[in-house]
Amino acid sequence: MGASASTPAAVTVQAEAVAAAPQGRSVHQEVQPVQKASPQPECPMHQTPPVKASPPPECPMHKAEPGPAHQNQAYQFVECPMRAAAGVRSDIDPANMMPPPNQTPAPDQPFPLSVVREESTIPRHGTEKNWVYPSEQMFWNAMLRKGWRWREDDLAAPDMTNIIQIHNKNNEQAWQEILKWEALHAGECPCGPTLKRFGGKAKEFSPRARLRHWMGYELPFDRHDWIIDRCGKEVRYVIDYYDGEINKDTYHFSILDVRPAFDSLGAVWDRMKVAWWRWTS
Repeated sequence: MGASASTPAAVTVQAEAVAAAPQGRSVHQEVQPVQKASPQPECPMHQTPPVKASPPPECPMHKAEPGPAHQNQAYQFVECPMRAAAGVRSDIDPANMMPPPNQTPAPDQPFPLSVVREESTIPRHGTEKNWVYPSEQMFWNAMLRKGWRWREDDLAAPDMTNIIQIHNKNNEQAWQEILKWEALHAGECPCGPTLKRFGGKAKEFSPRARLRHWMGYELPFDRHDWIIDRCGKEVRYVIDYYDGEINKDTYHFSILDVRPAFDSLGAVWDRMKVAWWRWTS
């Protein structure tokens, strides 16, 4: 993500706002009311409409403000995250620590890139929408902003397509691992969790990653912290990304180590239970 963000569709031009003007009635369109024949009793309007089941009152949609209707406007800030110092840039979105998306080709860009964005399956907190992944053009511009410069032997246009697919699959895989942990709390949050914000910490290795490194294993090439909303309760997850064999059919590449951070006694208890189940299975 970072990510981000979104509905099935986890590196980044601002969308123009779409305003719908209210429709007014012209004075030249005023007409006198017309008497109409009363419909027969068996017509559909005389039948009782079906009652729709309402979600439980504790679900997030009963508390959240409605999100923007236009998709491009709804997800202005969805690119793979990076760590940014607080207050350094005013255009950084705190939800994913990223600048506004940029779909404009770079001046020295060697080939055109797609601006199509795929919607994820990850629910975005505060709306009834999902996070949306960056396009190839957004990803390219994000890399340039971080200091990367293209060289002829670096990347070709098809490589960017593969990078986007790998990025998206990694984020989908991470969300599925989080859902496995959140299944322990299905009773207290029947609606399921939503992703509130996230950020990358590639050089801030977790204690678990350092311990594994001391034992002779490689360090992860990336780390993300995802903050999810569990029906009003914030829970932080740590995701370490390790190199793995790429699957050319599914674009799965990374080996993920996903677990709740030691931020609360509840998280400690969850990890103890899962560790015991793995040990005894």
